[in-house]
Amino acid sequence: MRKSCIILHISSLSSEYGIGKMGRHAFEFVDFLKKSGVKCWQILPLSPTSYGDSPYQSFSVNAGNPYFIDFEILEGDGLLERGEYADIDWGSQPDRVDYSSVYDHCFDVLRLAYSRFKPSKFPAYKKFCDAGKEWLEEYALFMALKFQNGGKAWYEWDDAIAMHRPKAVAEAKKELKSDIGFYKFIQFQFSRQWKALKAYANDSGIEIVGDIPIYCALDSVEAWADHKLFWFDRKRRPVRVAGCPPDEFSPTGQLWGNPLYDWEYHKSTGYKWWINRIASASALYDIVRIDHFRGFESYYTIPYGNEDATVGEWKKGPNYELFRCAEEKLGKLNIIAEDLGFITPEVREMLDKCGYPGMKVLQFGFSDGENEHLPHNFTTTNCFAYTGTHDNETLNGWVENMDKKSLKFAKKYLNVKKKQDIPMAVVRQAWGSVAEVAAAQMQDFLDSPGSARMNTPSTLGMNWQFRTSAEQFTDGLAKKIKKLNKMYNR
Repeated sequence: MRKSCIILHISSLSSEYGIGKMGRHAFEFVDFLKKSGVKCWQILPLSPTSYGDSPYQSFSVNAGNPYFIDFEILEGDGLLERGEYADIDWGSQPDRVDYSSVYDHCFDVLRLAYSRFKPSKFPAYKKFCDAGKEWLEEYALFMALKFQNGGKAWYEWDDAIAMHRPKAVAEAKKELKSDIGFYKFIQFQFSRQWKALKAYANDSGIEIVGDIPIYCALDSVEAWADHKLFWFDRKRRPVRVAGCPPDEFSPTGQLWGNPLYDWEYHKSTGYKWWINRIASASALYDIVRIDHFRGFESYYTIPYGNEDATVGEWKKGPNYELFRCAEEKLGKLNIIAEDLGFITPEVREMLDKCGYPGMKVLQFGFSDGENEHLPHNFTTTNCFAYTGTHDNETLNGWVENMDKKSLKFAKKYLNVKKKQDIPMAVVRQAWGSVAEVAAAQMQDFLDSPGSARMNTPSTLGMNWQFRTSAEQFTDGLAKKIKKLNKMYNR
């Protein structure tokens, strides 16, 4: 079945409280998608963010972002009063997330709600804690310790607790019991609200496409509490870290800094941790996009402490074996493979064995007629055709920054004479392609300028801030998108 998809993260939704939330504006956006005939809503990882605000560098692969918890819903539960959150200054720019204001105030409001929370009035609370015990206990302790340590990374804590020694862990659990309860409460409220929103979307005929990063952050509960998962030395420091080698776009490469997995250990467990992670993501989303999928075949390693990615080497990953084991345990998986970047014949062989749809990104295509990202070169319907992802410019920004050669080729290919006609012509190419799913950022339907870009890879600051307003989701725009979907049978 041919479908269309719109990319808009929860943080980018309209809200009066500094950042998008899982309340009424999110439900109204689902209504807009339904009116538009859009069948898939793609979001970024729902995980808590840390320094730099990237959802791809999180304290936990399992936890939800506290910022997305809707205060109005908590008020409806009797846990807040309107003035306790509505009178706060959540930032002066309605089109940008002010992360400092959100950080400064969000937890104060949530602590107030927690002070009124009585688990006996919420029977689902115990069920939630029991079901998530394997990750929730450790995560809540980790966050309580971070708060106690002024937000410092776990490897900067006192040695006994940083090394996760049993006696120190047991003492911390007793000492921080109240804070541990607070972080469990946050995850319970997140889970309740997310499940309600997802159910509403599904009932409206819309699937949620979620995103999981291949790697964990160094400052994460996984790296602190389960060090065997990673390629660490005896002092629990990374031996080598993740990144990408130098290329024409980045002469010093990309130094991500994430700890790398000890794949021999994972293999010895039957890939249990990864299978549990995929199962958890599959429950959270309808379709799971795995970022940097090629890293399962082979991955680039950089010595820990290096300042860039110029020195590094490739190592072999688990390849298809991991996904064979996962499908034996979980059944057929609904996964998108983010197969962008340096793709070797070995990576293609792994992708063919997995059978998951890959990605085409039209913004990458306008070099020459042989480019695989141009629709006439799509050799299968088993792919998602994106005009651009969250890491790309808006189409307007992309057109403004095109070099003369690419611009000339694009005009000829798209059969347009004016630069301003290129963005919608690119959207039509994606929608008209053979790809099973055609996807675009919401910015490209809102005619947003380059300043509305969600993320510029390898940069810190000014990313992840784009926000919409409720007034932008008009009946006229919904009608325009629906016409496009009808024309191209999506």
